[in-house]
Amino acid sequence: MLRTTLLGAAVALAPLAVSAQATLTAETTTPGSTPHYIDTTFAAILESAGVATLQITEGATLTNSVQAVAEGQLDMAPAPLILPFLLSRGIGPYSGVGPEKGAELAGNIRALFFNAGSAQVFGHYNSAPIDDIRNLEGKRIWNGPPRGAALTSGRAMIQLLSGLKDGEGYEGVQNQWPDAVSTITGGGADAWTIPEGLPSGRQIALAAAGGITIYDVPSDLLNSELGQQIVAAPGHAPYSVPVEEFRKAYAGNDITVVTDDDTFDSFATAFAQIVSADMDEELAYQLTKAFLEGEERFVTSSPRGPYLAMSFGDVDGVRQGACGAVQMKMHPGAIRAFEDAGHTIADCLRP
Repeated sequence: MLRTTLLGAAVALAPLAVSAQATLTAETTTPGSTPHYIDTTFAAILESAGVATLQITEGATLTNSVQAVAEGQLDMAPAPLILPFLLSRGIGPYSGVGPEKGAELAGNIRALFFNAGSAQVFGHYNSAPIDDIRNLEGKRIWNGPPRGAALTSGRAMIQLLSGLKDGEGYEGVQNQWPDAVSTITGGGADAWTIPEGLPSGRQIALAAAGGITIYDVPSDLLNSELGQQIVAAPGHAPYSVPVEEFRKAYAGNDITVVTDDDTFDSFATAFAQIVSADMDEELAYQLTKAFLEGEERFVTSSPRGPYLAMSFGDVDGVRQGACGAVQMKMHPGAIRAFEDAGHTIADCLRP
């Protein structure tokens, strides 16, 4: 798997004259993804503020990154909230860890802030159309990397659309994130389902090889018992954007957006920016303070900025997907930074 390390917190985006006070290690996903944008923008903000230099490794599998933060081997990572949930139980990709050790490791994780910037979409090439997205029998569908949160969400999407399970009615295609686009453009799948920010560089890259159509979740399916279970499942949050805004984000690309009403509705992947519970409180405070003060940069530095659902205000834990099945706690330093900025933090997020 191709992995690239960005030294000096994307120094092309930050003044060189500022001397950082700390050097931290971080991992993130591939360029073009929402976590990558958030992490590199955060790194530039921290560098500019003189708080820290992040040494970021790209192309990481976040399943491994979450465990590395919990074990104290990595300072920071973006975490789909389903991963700490699975780790706390020692199940799924963490079955080898076991429930006792998993609970101990999950207890070492704290959040600085939250976002829900990616929504699950379904797509296919117009040159090989799918007549009915509710009938996917026999199709090869790229539904995520070999393990982790995106795969869980991708499988949930196909089950919701068609009632089919991976390997039982359709063939799930999985490989690492850096290989996703080349696999799909190379004909390795008939369709795909991917959690994407708005706009998604990955969807634009796919469309560069030929026109594509992407779909939200039809209203009757989203409002069904299974649909609502998936929306409320660990690691998920509701997602809805006016369809004209959604289409405008892809203007100039050969991308058709299909919905059954005037909004693009799906389920979002809820994320937290995580650190170890052992991180120094003052450092966590300064990191979070810089995040809050950098709101304008997050929102304006990319077309996807307004759709990141970042926690720049009061944090109730429910909208962030962190006070239900997932019980994520914030770092005390982060809580202090939010409160100093005049925001409230729900009791369920306090350690």
